[in-house]
Amino acid sequence: MPAYDSMSLISDKQCIIIDIGYKYTKFGFSGESNPRCIIPTETISSDTGKYKIVFNYKDTDELYTNLVDFIHMLFFKYALVHPKEKRVVIVESLLSPSVIRNTLASVLFDHFEVTSIIFLPSHVISLYTLGINTGLVVDVGFQEAIVIPIYEGIPVLKAWQALPLGSKAVELALRDRIQNKIKLITEKGEEVMNSFCLFDTIVEDIKVKSCFVTTLERAKLLANGKIPKLQPPAFRYRIDGSTVIDIESIDRELPFETLFEQDNDQMSLSTMILDSILKCSIDMRKQLAENIVLLGGTVMTKGFKARLKEELLSLIKQPKYSDKLFINVFKFHNPPAKENYVAWLGGSICGATDMISMKSLTRDTYCEMNNNTIPDWCSLTNRSDSVIQKILQL
Repeated sequence: MPAYDSMSLISDKQCIIIDIGYKYTKFGFSGESNPRCIIPTETISSDTGKYKIVFNYKDTDELYTNLVDFIHMLFFKYALVHPKEKRVVIVESLLSPSVIRNTLASVLFDHFEVTSIIFLPSHVISLYTLGINTGLVVDVGFQEAIVIPIYEGIPVLKAWQALPLGSKAVELALRDRIQNKIKLITEKGEEVMNSFCLFDTIVEDIKVKSCFVTTLERAKLLANGKIPKLQPPAFRYRIDGSTVIDIESIDRELPFETLFEQDNDQMSLSTMILDSILKCSIDMRKQLAENIVLLGGTVMTKGFKARLKEELLSLIKQPKYSDKLFINVFKFHNPPAKENYVAWLGGSICGATDMISMKSLTRDTYCEMNNNTIPDWCSLTNRSDSVIQKILQL
């Protein structure tokens, strides 16, 4: 008996939980506290033979092919589970394009023949891990940062905020700083400049190993061209036996300033949070400010939470917010999991409840649907009157 067959017998009653992010995908089973694997959302291109990101596609057919290859690898290489006749929970962003949702459903139903699928919004189910139904969810992913207030389990859509501030922006800033600092050590021990091409994986590794978020006080000094007295040690990164990059102390601090520096529209990660709270009703604001939930691998960077709180307390004193937001306290939750898979854990909790059997979309129902189009999560088609009234009130 193949390994995946024996393993699937153990988990027949469990749902498969998949959180497909642009950069990384989390996979596991319902009722478990940790995903079985966290892997890059990549597949091998049939044209070039190199790895490519699944969501870099030209048309729907290419997206379909990418998802088939990626999910096949996910099930049979990493999870060792046969997907046929399984129930699947998909954790997705509220702003995920409909074409991705519809193509993913087609791949799972038509190609892998799963029994049912349910799509869960990541911002909402992240609160399940904390046992609360109201919070300001800040998701800082690879491509963008998304802020959505959740009040009594309902997203406040008029207050959502999004900006291209994520790991990608940080890595681009880091690449610009270190691209011309690559050196080649010769056999005589001499160091000469080298034109080595920096791959994305190398830049990401340097970011994780050496970079951190500095304090607001040091950031102001660096912005004015002043160098603080105390400096973090420099870092020498070895690409191979003879190629090295000298990461200076300032190179370790400044890349993450991209997230907090205000652009031409005076927008940053900190202003997104305050603007989102400001767009909510007055009676919601204090509760949202005291229930901030951070998601995404970017927020796991050392010093991120402390700097974000400093920024919020500083900005709230400015006339733009002080005359409208009468808040002087910001509180952050500590989820029972690492921030990069909190949303997956929320899906795992939901997958262990009866909601999955009652709200899932079955394969038979999918085949009867017109054009096989999955209803959007905010569609009022299958909602009860009480839920509709809550949405309309917000």
